[in-house]
Amino acid sequence: MNVNTGIKQAVILAIGIIVLGFCVKSGLESVIAKDRKVVVKGLAEKEVEADKVTWPIVSKEIGNDLPQLYKKINATTSTIRQFLLANGVKANEINVNAPVVIDLNAERYGENRQPYRYNITSIITVTSRNVKVVRGIIARQGDLLQKGVAVVDGGYENPVKYEYVAFREMKPKMMQEAIENAEKTAAQFAENSKSKIDKIMNADQGQFSIEDRDSNTPYIKKVRVVTTVTYSLKD
Repeated sequence: MNVNTGIKQAVILAIGIIVLGFCVKSGLESVIAKDRKVVVKGLAEKEVEADKVTWPIVSKEIGNDLPQLYKKINATTSTIRQFLLANGVKANEINVNAPVVIDLNAERYGENRQPYRYNITSIITVTSRNVKVVRGIIARQGDLLQKGVAVVDGGYENPVKYEYVAFREMKPKMMQEAIENAEKTAAQFAENSKSKIDKIMNADQGQFSIEDRDSNTPYIKKVRVVTTVTYSLKD
């Protein structure tokens, strides 16, 4: 092999090494750029008034004469129903459940005889989208005492329940707000790292929650959405 041939082969080998070096460098830069990302959470919150109320109105009668007790409970039910209609509740918002009768003498685990044999519970359920009207009636349910009707506390089994069912209508707007807040956080992170945010690589649908604002105002709801967004970064 002559000198010129050896020089040519050396030059070709050197060029190949240089090209390979550039390819490796470019590949590494591509991998590094691909891995440059930031994952942030965006939050949006809003307080709203409940748009649906469910109010179980519980009344009881106790005694020994079952037919007479049924007459009393029916009269009580009629009085409550008329009171509701007179104060703005619509007929289709009132549901009268069948009375529940407990024979106290038939209780297996009761050793002491009760002074009364029968305990009848009646529940009238008001389900309405007119929350303000129903809340006003709840505040004045003491007026029923003047009509001889004592409303019993529903307790844990029959509480007044407030809901916000229109959240689906506000979901897109809250999602947008949550993503905008996530973008602000990502932009701040990118600025601190001497870079800029590029494209959204991934984003979830957001986790929605609706809770009472506090125990004293269950008719005020706090709607909350948290979304997780992944942004790519660039120089």
